[in-house]
Amino acid sequence: MKAIVISKLLKTIDELEVDLNAPEPELKENQILVEIKASALNYFDILQSQGRYQIKPPLPFILGSEFAGVVIAVHPTVNNKVKPGDKVFGYGQGSFAERIAVDIANILPLPDGMSFEEASGLFITCPTSYTGLVIRAKLQKDEWCLVHAAAGGVGIAAVQIAKALGAKVIATCGSKDKLDIAKKFGADYGVNYNDKDWQKQVLQITGKHGVDVVYDPVGLVQASHKFIAWSGRILVVGFAGVGETPEKAPTNLILLKNSSVIGVHYGTYTKYDPERVIEVWNGLFKLFAEKKLKPVIYKNVYHGLHNVKHGLKAIANRETYGKVVVVPSGGRESKI
Repeated sequence: MKAIVISKLLKTIDELEVDLNAPEPELKENQILVEIKASALNYFDILQSQGRYQIKPPLPFILGSEFAGVVIAVHPTVNNKVKPGDKVFGYGQGSFAERIAVDIANILPLPDGMSFEEASGLFITCPTSYTGLVIRAKLQKDEWCLVHAAAGGVGIAAVQIAKALGAKVIATCGSKDKLDIAKKFGADYGVNYNDKDWQKQVLQITGKHGVDVVYDPVGLVQASHKFIAWSGRILVVGFAGVGETPEKAPTNLILLKNSSVIGVHYGTYTKYDPERVIEVWNGLFKLFAEKKLKPVIYKNVYHGLHNVKHGLKAIANRETYGKVVVVPSGGRESKI
């Protein structure tokens, strides 16, 4: 089997190599075996390959976490209706490979009419954005919602979900091209956060009311307090813009604005509130069916595992938008 095996921690992405004789995955209790048709790339894949991510599998391990494909085997302990031939997407360590064994709890059926490429990046981004805006912030119709890094994976999902909830959406990005992408998928306004007066622009757009909900996967909590509305909510989704040292919360501004800074860690719901996971996916599948939420794939779909390094470098260089996808077999998948 072909796979990207990390046998020693890397210094740079250029060191990534494809192992042509990687061990086949072993099917264990409550697992299914999936032939991977498409895998999604994430920034944390870079960190994990270098030992800088919170999830540290023992060496050697196969890189990658999100995928879509076809079920080819089912362990006898799996007591549900999944069967060989079913089209699924999911999450599991080792998705930069031709096949993966994954817990049944971490897979879902491919939504109707969606390609493998589109579905490969759903499992982390969409539920994170839905959980943040619907469950944590309780975003309401006609409220102002600002989404930082709005052309990124979680950002572009957040834009679409906020619009589906009836909010007025402001996108922030670092270039005109990315702002155009965010507007194409629903943002009402766009602001380049490289402009010196970008915070004033946000206030002007809202008629000086300020933003009710800020969706922040970048690390701009302090900067966002310059335009947060009184009693507004800031969702802390990640720290992509500040490296490995998260910013410190501006408690003086939190007090003055009567604001709430709210953490969003979707992955912990499986442990602490599993019923919410069902609620989230029910809500997402409804949005998919209503065509209010559509996966956004970066224009360059990478064919062949040897191109994973190029996709990850593009992510690191902030050249991409939406989800970056690799097709392990090297061939493009069409819609079902």
